[in-house]
Amino acid sequence: MSDKNWPSWLPLRTDLLELSPYGAPQIEAPVRLNTNENPYNLSDELQAALRDEISRVVKELNRYPDRDARKLRQALADSISGSSGIRFESDSIWVANGSNEIIQSILLAFEGAALGFEPSYSMHPLISRVVGKTWISIPRGENFQIEAAQIKEAIDAQDVKIIFITTPNNPTGTSTSLEVIEEIAKGVAPRSGLVLVDEAYAEFSNQSSALSLLKSNQNIMVSRTMSKAFAFAGARLGYLIAHPQVISALQLVRLPYHLSALTQSAAIAAISKQNQLSKDVNRLRESREEVAREIEALGLRCFPSDANFLLFSGFDVASETLWQRLLDRGVLIRDIGIPGHLRVTIGTRAENRAFLDALREVVRG
Repeated sequence: MSDKNWPSWLPLRTDLLELSPYGAPQIEAPVRLNTNENPYNLSDELQAALRDEISRVVKELNRYPDRDARKLRQALADSISGSSGIRFESDSIWVANGSNEIIQSILLAFEGAALGFEPSYSMHPLISRVVGKTWISIPRGENFQIEAAQIKEAIDAQDVKIIFITTPNNPTGTSTSLEVIEEIAKGVAPRSGLVLVDEAYAEFSNQSSALSLLKSNQNIMVSRTMSKAFAFAGARLGYLIAHPQVISALQLVRLPYHLSALTQSAAIAAISKQNQLSKDVNRLRESREEVAREIEALGLRCFPSDANFLLFSGFDVASETLWQRLLDRGVLIRDIGIPGHLRVTIGTRAENRAFLDALREVVRG
């Protein structure tokens, strides 16, 4: 929506006039593979555990939730420590309503401009602009990697205090090495710069996590979400792992009682069943490789991905045309705004088959 559509009596900030709300098209389709959700329902056992937890909490909804989410942060600290082999205490963990609230809190708490390597997660620049920060975009290099020239440009951007690195990157699926992340973090440390490593899709990756860099680089933060691998998108739970002083600073801008008692208890129950959820993650990894092979068998290019989605190109029509032709056949994927490229989420085997059948029909005519 542009400024021509806003009524004159509405005192909207002028820097918001040209922005558009974030969001993938919410279109009803038999096969929806456009929002990177985990396609598998929660197990009956986990659903039962959630019902038990929620029924317990419901009795006390007249009381405010624990504003510091202490039990949940401890559960996450134990879980992260167990999976990473690196001990983190609860004072290094913060939780919020999805990783987007984590991003917003960081941008509100810390001064300076923000910078990202694009294409990447579109909420980074959007939230930056909404909170009034200058956003600096550095185009990624060949095959959407962060190369030496981009590293130098980021380190030399003196006004920048917050640098975003999404790995695996959305929408490309590509990963950034720990060496690159640490080089940038050390390069901006003298000017009190922070690096936020957005690992929303880390569980689907075989690459090493930036968690291993936190002990020796206090200016690195790692954000994650329970929406993807945990199949918990509807619960809205994101979390940050960072130096305890970073976590303390975020308390200055967080809203009181921002995370409901229902969300906290449901998340604790889900964490307790994490081993069950990892089986679905492995299934999605296997399916990702199968779908990639079949896309390339059609003569298209499929970019290597460490996430639960694939970026592909090489078709001989406009992106929006192919997107529409697939939708006409009941398959909704994502036009992510990169000309000549589309992104498809990995779904169930039946959903993947429906997508590939539709794509084959469209490509081969």
